[in-house]
Amino acid sequence: MNLPEHSQLGKASAYVDQYDASLLFPIPRLAKRLEIGVSGTPPFFGADLWTAFELSWLNLRGKPQVALAHFTVPCETPNIVESKSFKLYLNSFNNTRFADAAEVQARLRADISEAAWRGAPNASSVGVKLLLPELFDREPVHELDGLNLDRLDIECTRYTPAPELLTAAFDEPPVSEVLTSNLLKSNCLVTGQPDWGSVRISYSGPQIDQEGLLQYLVSFRNHNEFHEQCVERIFMDVWARCKPLQLSVYARYTRRGGLDINPFRTSHPQGLPANIRTARQ
Repeated sequence: MNLPEHSQLGKASAYVDQYDASLLFPIPRLAKRLEIGVSGTPPFFGADLWTAFELSWLNLRGKPQVALAHFTVPCETPNIVESKSFKLYLNSFNNTRFADAAEVQARLRADISEAAWRGAPNASSVGVKLLLPELFDREPVHELDGLNLDRLDIECTRYTPAPELLTAAFDEPPVSEVLTSNLLKSNCLVTGQPDWGSVRISYSGPQIDQEGLLQYLVSFRNHNEFHEQCVERIFMDVWARCKPLQLSVYARYTRRGGLDINPFRTSHPQGLPANIRTARQ
């Protein structure tokens, strides 16, 4: 079984500029899900939305081509793909010749699908969309919609996850709210390097105490965990302690190594959010 410490994270890595799918390093989701109380079918749906800003290859005449790429990795996949290995894999396209963008897209879809679904009895596919330079100026920048919790003047003293900070008004009528914060920060599980993000929490049910929720989000500040795992931890803590009827958690993390990762988890089937970057991304 691949473990995070066996990946290339925190290690000197050779620069491979010829196509090599073996660079992808899948890590099982199961261990971290067991840690947060998910032992069977998760109580959420969703996907991890990736953006690659540094994708390039050669055409058949050796001329460099560039593109942006959006990847959609369903949360039903048994594995995440470790992000440094993803970057090394994308680098391996740099001096490799492909007939056209469609061939690159097909290769990306096949390789990433194999890594993400490895070990599953019924494998499926990940989504891959390439944006060529003529479409770059159509890429919007937009902040997460909702009521910004950061307006609250609170005292923060907890910097490791503290779900006991979460409370809700169970004796009052239910509400529906969309709450956001730009104060999410965690650290890489292996290297301890900081990961910066914004988060949107949409829910219906007992009204969540906003000050406690913001203090809880801040409490991730010194926590070491991958992006996908942090979002699932937030979902499960809010789900267990605040008991919403419906819940969605969406985080957009700033890019590292030309990649951003934006996990989305929801208690009920719905369309995925548009993969639109925020200003910090």
